[in-house]
Amino acid sequence: MSVIVTDVSKRYGKQMALDQLSLTIHKGEVVGLLGPNGAGKSTLMKILSCFIPPTAGKASVNGFDVIDQSMEVRKLVGYLPENNPLYTDMYVAEYLRFIAGIHKLGKQTGSRIDELIQQTGLTIEINKKIGALSKGYRQRVGLAQAMMHNPQVLILDEPTSGLDPNQLVDIRALIKSLGKEKTVILSTHIMQEVEAICDRAIIINNGKLVADDSTQNLKKKPKSNVLMVRFEETVNANQLKKINGIKSLQEISANHWLIEYNEKENVRKELMQWAMTHDINIQSMQQEALSMEEAFQVFTKS
Repeated sequence: MSVIVTDVSKRYGKQMALDQLSLTIHKGEVVGLLGPNGAGKSTLMKILSCFIPPTAGKASVNGFDVIDQSMEVRKLVGYLPENNPLYTDMYVAEYLRFIAGIHKLGKQTGSRIDELIQQTGLTIEINKKIGALSKGYRQRVGLAQAMMHNPQVLILDEPTSGLDPNQLVDIRALIKSLGKEKTVILSTHIMQEVEAICDRAIIINNGKLVADDSTQNLKKKPKSNVLMVRFEETVNANQLKKINGIKSLQEISANHWLIEYNEKENVRKELMQWAMTHDINIQSMQQEALSMEEAFQVFTKS
């Protein structure tokens, strides 16, 4: 097991940022940490990276406690915070050598920096000052510093913020490849990113765990009041509108309809009775699956 959080709470004065949160993340998982602003995501990441202690509960990384063995945890964790603090007066290569020195890489410094420059696509910017870089390239520098000591656990807070579409593809591919051998915890508000990178999503709302499952399973939660219906014969909207309980209609392909209905009505029964009365065959009838954006909204509605 890589990361274990047990009944962790964090209080800032009267505000409860995390409320008895428990979860386990295994090696080789790329996990999306999701939630609305103020849900407690950054607080959890700061606890796991030993920036702040929990008010109650326990958290460990590869068996090391974040309070009692914080120095061991720091050796295992690479952290890219949301605001990505960098020394803007330093050159990229100079900064990476500085970070390597903090981690005491010694003779490995040159080869490790060369490897990270290739991985993060910094080659053409290596001799520039950080202050002269675009936001996207600053993110790459921040990612390189987080990976410098080859940590077993990567905690990334909005790692693709500011990247252009081409850069997004490269960094997402890098993060996904890193997840084959490391534990990656990724916080983002971009739901497409979760689908592209993550095997699993953890959703926090008001400091509590509200969902923890694979991205595919989260999307399988059906919309409560939308049906996809496919007929064998051609039907028209005027015919369907006469069915009791139907609110709106959309024909998404030939004989294939998206039907929103009043939840108080038994529309399935009404549709079946209507079809039998009019000698129309229904090929399929199922509730529509959620997109990741819709799943997020379902689980975080207060």
